[in-house]
Amino acid sequence: MDLILASQSPRRKALLEQFGLTFSVQVIPTTEESAGNPLYVARENASRKALPVSLANPGCLVLGADTIVTLDGHILGKPVDEAEAREMLDFLGGREHEVTTCVALCSNGQVRREFSETTKVQFRHLTRQEIEAYVLTGEPLDKAGGYGIQGFGGLLVKSIKGCYYNVVGLPMPSLAEHLRELGIEVFSRK
Repeated sequence: MDLILASQSPRRKALLEQFGLTFSVQVIPTTEESAGNPLYVARENASRKALPVSLANPGCLVLGADTIVTLDGHILGKPVDEAEAREMLDFLGGREHEVTTCVALCSNGQVRREFSETTKVQFRHLTRQEIEAYVLTGEPLDKAGGYGIQGFGGLLVKSIKGCYYNVVGLPMPSLAEHLRELGIEVFSRK
């Protein structure tokens, strides 16, 4: 069964490549939810990304995913500008937040599997200078919560509890199990 990633995220693409999966990328634009229960929002967005691509590609397995960063009941999406990135990083500084990724695996217009994973991330106390220097890297602007743990943003993190890959954008160990159950073996080498 062919695998299609229904995401433009370079981080998700890189993770699948890192683990040797063969896949293509196809995105059909959709409107994403941004308010409400974080788990519901992430599940809804993951399905919205994968289902239309699965209808357009019968017989393929389509992977849609959405990552949500939350703190104190607030969903922290991708900052719209540097000012919002600074606000998010200031809000996260010295505190523990949650990163939840929901994955929808769809084929022929049906959700075959849906699962989520949550990782707790503790930030260090951040100085204004650190926040400003990080924002000036440009890295925060296309990432939920305004940081990327796999880049310079990793320097802001004191500790994590849970799956590192989940914070990057895909909970790879869980995904590998679900793919195996659907006939795609991550460890097979042709």
